[in-house]
Amino acid sequence: MGNCTCVQFSKNKTTSEIAPFDFVKSTAATITAVLRLSSSSSSVDNTIFTAYYLRFALMYKAASLQVVETQQQQQPTLEIGDEVVSGSRETLLRFVEARIPQPPVVASRCEETTPLLVKVVTLQHRSVMWHLERMVRWARDLATRGRKRNAHPAMGTLKMELRKFGNSYSQLLDIMLEHAQMEERVIFPFLELAEKAGLCKAANEEHRRDLPIMNGIKEFVKSILVLDTASPAYRDALPNLSTRLKSLRDNCKEHFEEEERDVLPLIEAVELSKEQTLRVLEQCFDMMQSAHSDLFSFLIEGLLPCEAFQYLELTLKCKDEELVASMLRRILD
Repeated sequence: MGNCTCVQFSKNKTTSEIAPFDFVKSTAATITAVLRLSSSSSSVDNTIFTAYYLRFALMYKAASLQVVETQQQQQPTLEIGDEVVSGSRETLLRFVEARIPQPPVVASRCEETTPLLVKVVTLQHRSVMWHLERMVRWARDLATRGRKRNAHPAMGTLKMELRKFGNSYSQLLDIMLEHAQMEERVIFPFLELAEKAGLCKAANEEHRRDLPIMNGIKEFVKSILVLDTASPAYRDALPNLSTRLKSLRDNCKEHFEEEERDVLPLIEAVELSKEQTLRVLEQCFDMMQSAHSDLFSFLIEGLLPCEAFQYLELTLKCKDEELVASMLRRILD
């Protein structure tokens, strides 16, 4: 279920509480890494960022990180067990990968050669689809519970669960809208340089097709919340909600697959310099303001560990370390 390959679910957990962070506790859970950083470093922001960067990696490894400041330390030093390594944050990350290999967070060579603009679009697709699948399962659970008189008390009332559902869907909707704006205002105009405006026009039309469905679901959830949970109208509304979400999921799945098959390969046909590519990438991220602030943990939640790290590395190409550290802080603190 979802993007986690080794998840242990509690029978009392609601669908809303199941996420890729729910890794089975293994022997890695007993491992404590000690990061020694210079307290007299001339780049305090770099020191703070290195700590957050490694905390992000170790979060997926189910290992804890202790940060120790020392005046003698010239380079960051990481200790895991009786092994010690010093160097850049990339060196320390590779050390973590070698010492605690599962789940992997470093991208494969094939992934590393994927064009940057293709990466950012496809990773956002992955996150949106994971959340959509999750919302479909969640709506199905709500419809099933609506037919029962009693439910486990840990689940809360149907009204409580539906409110959580509505909040989660609103977050997903915000990311989907920003993603669509990013494509329409940055990616598609850029791809028109490859003289394939027809494909981009078709993709824009699909965005307009799905927008009423997306907004309609949000309003439909609001309308269900005012109904009496014992009424026939309430019981009928929950299966309807599930059906609407399935339709949106299927539309998005088809749309994303078409984009990745027909549109995104055109990026390689537009020959841009490294500097030009980074400028376009930065424009993409400028369109994702909510996704990279209040909703960053929500966006990352829908990605595999290696995908989440790829996305983090993409942001680092356009954002300074202090800003990225603040994004990570929303997940880790």
